[in-house]
Amino acid sequence: MRAPVLALAAAVVLGTAGASAPVSADPTRQAAAPAAPVPCPRAQAPQVERSPRPTPPPSVPQQQAVGGPALATPALVAPAGAPAPPAVTATSWLVADLDTGAVLGGCGPHEYATPASVQKLLLTATALPRLDPKRTVTVTHEDLDIAPGSSAVGLLEGGRYTVETVFLGLLMQSGNEAANVLARLIGGPDGAAGGVRAMNAEARRLGALQTHAVTPSGLDGPGQFTSAYDLALIARACFADPTFRRYALTEQARIPDQPALRRKGFQIQNENQLVYRYPGALGGKTGFTDYARHTYVGAAQRGGRRLVVTLLGAEPRPMRGWEQGAALLDWGFSLPRDASVGRLVAPGETAANGAPAASPTAGAAVTPEPRAVAAHRVAPSGWAASWPFVAAAVAVAGLLAAVLLHRRRRRA
Repeated sequence: MRAPVLALAAAVVLGTAGASAPVSADPTRQAAAPAAPVPCPRAQAPQVERSPRPTPPPSVPQQQAVGGPALATPALVAPAGAPAPPAVTATSWLVADLDTGAVLGGCGPHEYATPASVQKLLLTATALPRLDPKRTVTVTHEDLDIAPGSSAVGLLEGGRYTVETVFLGLLMQSGNEAANVLARLIGGPDGAAGGVRAMNAEARRLGALQTHAVTPSGLDGPGQFTSAYDLALIARACFADPTFRRYALTEQARIPDQPALRRKGFQIQNENQLVYRYPGALGGKTGFTDYARHTYVGAAQRGGRRLVVTLLGAEPRPMRGWEQGAALLDWGFSLPRDASVGRLVAPGETAANGAPAASPTAGAAVTPEPRAVAAHRVAPSGWAASWPFVAAAVAVAGLLAAVLLHRRRRRA
């Protein structure tokens, strides 16, 4: 992973509102004593009964530094001289530029947390390039095996729907049965379990190394985690797809009639309030479970910039998840265009342990495929180059002599 020198030079951990100390980018200078980590600004939330959170896996230092060393903190990280970000109830969050990949700031960006339904973005990033939106699929009994009372769009067993309709149900209404359908479609012979494996492979490809999916929908499962930084990588992949951008901004859609089941269709609405209430909104995804609490991913554009916000572990009061996201987007848009504390890595840039991925041109030479070797084989020179032609001429001369001798014998 290339060191983001400019980002490192600008990164600071805020002490008090408006106070900051730049980090030196010159490795030859004597390093000053690091500033004490400063807790992120927290909004006071009412006391609620919470399910015990699952124990996250041990932290891997290299994974926590993906995107830049300044991001390896459980505290607040923001550009030098930046105003203090708004106080939110989220336990971790991150704001980044969708186009440049610059990370504008965050709170514990690499801290483990449970995703809830924002995990459906990872499913979308995995499934969208693989499935034809016009394909018609039939919902099975297994697809409807979701937790009682959990979010569903209302797909029917035996119902026939286009893949596009299933995606709209997934993203607009957070349908858990829609997640099962899509995971089954991309999972091959192993069905939804194969789809989850494909999701984890996609997370590794994107560099989301702290993300591990257990369920396709984000319903809680043992060992299922993500981070605010990973969610930004996943969201960036989604928003790069024009089909996703159209789905994410759709305000209303219709689930079609099912004549064979004698059931009427119905209308669904986008449950992400950012779409309706934030100027320049690009959409996103909401989430909630008892473990994860409220999670949120949202994006917007303003003045030629497209920013994304991710937050985990939030409470809905005094601000709901999308409102906390909107406040952090406002903060991000207030920063200079060159503000940065790190960056979103490119797909394939990091290895599984967080180290830079091995370059195919580094170390041992890459052996071309046999056909390529044959097509580009260099011809030898000198006698080695001419002996095949000499041998062929000798063979032809011998053949002609044998023919002439045979004719003479017949005449005799």
